[in-house]
Amino acid sequence: MNFEGEFELESVPPETAWSVLSDPMAVRDALKGCRYIAPMDDDFNFDEYEAEEDVEMLPEADPDEVADRAFVAGQKYAALMQVGVGSVKPQFETTVTITDRDDETFEMLASGGGDASGSSFSMNSGMRIHELDDGEGSRIEWWTEADISGRIAQLGSRVIKPVSNKIVNNFFNNIEQQMTDVDEEADSGVTDRLRNML
Repeated sequence: MNFEGEFELESVPPETAWSVLSDPMAVRDALKGCRYIAPMDDDFNFDEYEAEEDVEMLPEADPDEVADRAFVAGQKYAALMQVGVGSVKPQFETTVTITDRDDETFEMLASGGGDASGSSFSMNSGMRIHELDDGEGSRIEWWTEADISGRIAQLGSRVIKPVSNKIVNNFFNNIEQQMTDVDEEADSGVTDRLRNML
């Protein structure tokens, strides 16, 4: 199943969009149903991991700390997600690897998969941030190729696609607010400091 789309942020420059989308905590907070996104090693246990709470986010957070926790190419991340599709509300234990990340072109690629009771998925996804033609904002292009099996797959694309679109739209609405908050602090040099660190 293929999903793709674009999202425009008229007043947010690409550097600000990239800073926020590079922060696992910002992505977690914007993604409804996501309990955590955390770097993982071979000993990671989904049941025992305690999600960090009350983490400072941009623009209040120290840019050094945000840069230190930014997504890293080659790193595996654990994400615990609950997604409601019709009457099915599985909690997916998901593993995602950032396969490529380019701070110059604002492009990030990821692959991974997850399992829940009676359902599983694998995916390859990516995003690229472009400057708008008028130079006053960003256009975020995203895409995902997903292979879904089990109970959720039995519901069919007529049910899955609208749910996926709702999740994506909610995510970008939430992330846009975070980006706007950061951009309003741009005069303080937060974005420039982050850009130099990432």
